[in-house]
Amino acid sequence: MTELDPVIHAQARLRVVASLSALSEGDRIAFPRLQELLAMTAGNLSVHLRKLEDAGYVEISKTHRGRTPATLVRLSRRGRLAFEEYTEAIRALLDPAPSKELS
Repeated sequence: MTELDPVIHAQARLRVVASLSALSEGDRIAFPRLQELLAMTAGNLSVHLRKLEDAGYVEISKTHRGRTPATLVRLSRRGRLAFEEYTEAIRALLDPAPSKELS
């Protein structure tokens, strides 16, 4: 049986990665916009982003827009690959290859 990536499998992190995977590769989203999309508190989202960042699945950059600080988030190539493997594993669990009947 295929193992599911425990970093992605947590519900909140799965929602984060799925949302980020909808962006084109290399595109970033502002932290407040991601927070709004996911309806998560800033603290909760920060904790899950940290776990994803520690795994190398997301990249977080801090910059300024004018004088206003901005935190931007994107899915790394490693994260995109991990999410693709995760979705393949889920599909395999939901629609396993037909087993041969024993005669």
